[in-house]
Amino acid sequence: MKVIILAGGFGTRLSEYTESIPKPMAIVGTKPILWHVMKIFSNHSIKDFIVALGYKSEVIKEYFYKYSLLNSDFSINLKNGKIDIHDAESEAWRVTLVNTGLNTMTGGRIKRLKEFIANERFMVTYGDGVGNIDISQLIKFHESHQRLATVTAVRPQARFGELELDGQSVKSFKEKPQLDQGWINGGFFVFEPEVIDLIKDDSIMLERDPLEKLAASDQLMAYRHHGFWKCMDTKRDLESLNKLYNSEPPWFE
Repeated sequence: MKVIILAGGFGTRLSEYTESIPKPMAIVGTKPILWHVMKIFSNHSIKDFIVALGYKSEVIKEYFYKYSLLNSDFSINLKNGKIDIHDAESEAWRVTLVNTGLNTMTGGRIKRLKEFIANERFMVTYGDGVGNIDISQLIKFHESHQRLATVTAVRPQARFGELELDGQSVKSFKEKPQLDQGWINGGFFVFEPEVIDLIKDDSIMLERDPLEKLAASDQLMAYRHHGFWKCMDTKRDLESLNKLYNSEPPWFE
């Protein structure tokens, strides 16, 4: 199964970094967050990726083009340019990099990749969100309900500490707990190929017309994920992910 990773946005809320690199190339630990997203899938034996590029696409292309060199020791003969790679770190991934337009919306990017899907079931996610999603169970869930689309529903972490009050008395205090109510789009979609036909052109956001139509026609189901999930929207989010990485990355549990 192929995975489309949406990695073409401007990342304006992370402008401290995205003036020079695209958002999916922000480093978590020692690797871009895009690598972490891909590793989540490959840990479930899904290793065929199509990266939908846009803003600063050349940075992501160069990273994968030079992947072996960037992730290994090597010797170079400066006279003839010959390179000998030592102990290369590699992944058994097939990575297709496609420039889907600078201003194309999320749905439009998927539409532009239709030829690469080849009328098969496929997955979609964003290049800035990680979680310990059980990808294998997600796919089984999708197969079980026989609808056109599945979205992973997550409960986000609160931005601030949560107080339970009784009058003026604080009965409990939770520092930034995971919310107990309300579900949001966590990405990690499974789509049948017919979903692409619901996308008209570059101007269409996946999260608007296509998903709204699927929901209205009872063709969209939610896989409820109760574990870890975090989206990297701001500098604070990136710093938080790096702190988690330095202990034990919960998205690889």
